[in-house]
Amino acid sequence: MDHNIYLIGLNHRSAGVDVRERYALTNIEEFESGLLELGVREVMALSTCNRVEILIVCAPEITQTNILEYWAKRCCGSVTELEPNTYCHDGLNAVKHLFRVACSLDSMIVGEPQILGQLKDSYRKAVEAGAARVIINRMLHKSFFVAKRVRTETSIASSAVSISYAAVELAKKIFGELEGQRAMLIGAGEMAELAATHLL
Repeated sequence: MDHNIYLIGLNHRSAGVDVRERYALTNIEEFESGLLELGVREVMALSTCNRVEILIVCAPEITQTNILEYWAKRCCGSVTELEPNTYCHDGLNAVKHLFRVACSLDSMIVGEPQILGQLKDSYRKAVEAGAARVIINRMLHKSFFVAKRVRTETSIASSAVSISYAAVELAKKIFGELEGQRAMLIGAGEMAELAATHLL
């Protein structure tokens, strides 16, 4: 084979909030572009509050360590801090992990619907930037197909809730009825928006 496929990442299981925040990708297009300049053939990165996933197609001489070094440098961190908090899958294991993520089997709340939309958005941006090409195209389209089958042919989506919904329900269990109570939301992203919706 003249290329390797890697999926390198960190998530809520492998890293604490402080590490996830420090190594979150704020400018994904620039991050992907830098990897292409290093000789990576294709790349797609996903960065959410609970995970960073970097899917890479590269020549055999580019190693997982090269990718970790680049990632750490871009985030003003160190490989010695980053590496123990990450997982690295290659070949078929990378594809299997991607499917688990797309199906929300790897999510903090199994079955939550947001991750598939976030994955589709990251994929679209990588295609538009020219970073995702033939191999990543095939992998992502197959992962979307698998995710759709899992959602329609199993009961995974029957009780699917977002983290924000679960947080509001927990608050109700602790404080009773929330009507007339004050709440403070920290953050301005999609999860904060969903929490505000569930609070109303």
